[in-house]
Amino acid sequence: MQTLNVNHELIRWALERSGRSVEGLARQFPKLGKWESGESQPTPKQLEALSKQTWTPLGYFFLPEPPQEKLPIPDFRTVSDRSLGSTSPNLIDTLHTMQRRQTWMREYLVDCGQDPLPFIASATLRESPAAVAQQIRQALGTSDGWASNRGTWSDALRHLREAIENAGILVAINGVVGNDTHRKLDTEEFRGFVLLDSYAPLIFVNGSDAKPAQMFTLAHELAHLWVGESALFNLPNMEPSEFPVEQFCNKVAAEFLVPAREFEAYWPRANQDTEPFHAIARHFKVSPIVAARRAQDLGLIQRAEFLTFFRTYQDDERRKAARVTGGGDFYQNQNVRLGKRFARAVALAAKEGRLLYRDAYRLTDLHGATFDKYAKALGAS
Repeated sequence: MQTLNVNHELIRWALERSGRSVEGLARQFPKLGKWESGESQPTPKQLEALSKQTWTPLGYFFLPEPPQEKLPIPDFRTVSDRSLGSTSPNLIDTLHTMQRRQTWMREYLVDCGQDPLPFIASATLRESPAAVAQQIRQALGTSDGWASNRGTWSDALRHLREAIENAGILVAINGVVGNDTHRKLDTEEFRGFVLLDSYAPLIFVNGSDAKPAQMFTLAHELAHLWVGESALFNLPNMEPSEFPVEQFCNKVAAEFLVPAREFEAYWPRANQDTEPFHAIARHFKVSPIVAARRAQDLGLIQRAEFLTFFRTYQDDERRKAARVTGGGDFYQNQNVRLGKRFARAVALAAKEGRLLYRDAYRLTDLHGATFDKYAKALGAS
């Protein structure tokens, strides 16, 4: 039986990169341990199957040594008390998918004669975060108190997402790679990223995160568009970033979601509650951690009080994030995972013959009758 001469270090690298173990794949690949040690080699068919199971491009296995994968956008993630380690294939595949969608959308919009968005890279780090937050509100058409007027976090998040899309920005919120529920995105690795473009800027939010945390990620990435910087974002422990642009975007996001004037006016009422930060969180539809951090930044509590609250709350926040699932109506979920604006453009382009259906399937990760049914639901069939 023909086998391939594959460097066993590449087998080991692929396993580590994927987060999968020899034991976990032993049933499908009984000789995987020997491949990893170099005692034996896989056949072409076995290597192709291993490539799919570890989400590793097949060509990587024929390199002389493991590649150094570079992220296609600036990495502004902050390391707290742990190493970020290598970038997961889930994050890399998600980034590349979003780049493909953005590239297509940009070409589509240019062909349709759309003008570039005026607010992209319209602000600088020298401006007041409050002034930039107000510019964002004006561009989105959101009024003062917009979040507190929403009944739930889900309502507030939906309102914000739709306002962002109506302003011309692509938004995708997904907790898995594409529609693969076996490939969950890790909030410890990243909370979101933004891809800059003057025609089709794109914000991606890790949907595995709790909805209040997603609100902050959306606002943070909006600030990145205003200052004109693509970026990958995590914000561990709500600690200040070492990067000036991240510090600025955090301040803009905080002011956009929890304006200092409104916060200070609401503080006396919240402070009478047995759980003041939860009360603030419910009012502004943000995470209690964001509420506590905002109180510290405005000088209403001491840092020690914030840290005490953070330590007692963080386990509960993880439990909330763990409860986030991909349930619900599949086609409604696509409005969030793909972004309704992007999905409708693809469906219309396919219907009009401007885009091959096979390319529409690849862009949306939907195929055949599933794509047709979703296009009909969008009113584009």
